[in-house]
Amino acid sequence: MLKSADELIREAQQHIECVDVQTAKKIYDESPDAVIVDVREKHKAEVSKLTDSINISRGILEYDVHKECPDANTVIITHCGGGGRASLAAHSLKQLGYHRVYAITAPFDEIKKVFG
Repeated sequence: MLKSADELIREAQQHIECVDVQTAKKIYDESPDAVIVDVREKHKAEVSKLTDSINISRGILEYDVHKECPDANTVIITHCGGGGRASLAAHSLKQLGYHRVYAITAPFDEIKKVFG
């Protein structure tokens, strides 16, 4: 039986730590090595992005994340436009061996208000 994207996202979320915007901001502020990864497509990030985020599109995340985050203990906070791709990305990062990964499951506008 085929799974829908929503089912795949829900499954991924069972294996990761999903956080709201306020919790993500607290984690970011308390972790000097934290990296915010915007997993939206490049053209979306070029229009509007968080001040301190880096863009690694979901489609190339597994290939490029090591360049930005070579340490498995780096705090990585993923975000996207609504939480789905951030959740899938966080799950992939856990599978790659990163230990301190969080996915923000909120709309981008809410994230932007808090993170700037």
